Amino acid sequence: MATIRDYWRNWLHWQRGRQGTGYDKLLLLANPFLVPFDLYLLRFPDGTEIPPHQDPVTDKRHYRLNIILKRPRAGGEFICANPIFETKRIKLFRSDVSLHSVTKVQGGSRYVLSLGWVLKGTTGD
Repeated sequence: MATIRDYWRNWLHWQRGRQGTGYDKLLLLANPFLVPFDLYLLRFPDGTEIPPHQDPVTDKRHYRLNIILKRPRAGGEFICANPIFETKRIKLFRSDVSLHSVTKVQGGSRYVLSLGWVLKGTTGD
């Protein structure tokens, strides 16, 4: 989140996800100070998927905690090369260094509460 103005412009407005694959994100909360973080509700309509990717940051470590609120009848599985912690509904990982993806959502929609934060330090820290 670049500025306070950007925050208010995006707050509680559905936007297209960064991967351009059809998922949407709703900004619930963000803080650019001290420990920068954001909190999104992610919506994956039927037929959407996210290909394997990383979310690079410069000279920082990017963590994400995803909580699966609603699963589709099939697909929509989160795949992560190196999760820090993972259960059926909770996923904690370094999005800057771990290759991650979501399989194709089939038969309904998928909703995820996604909390991300950035800490100082490099990838190897």
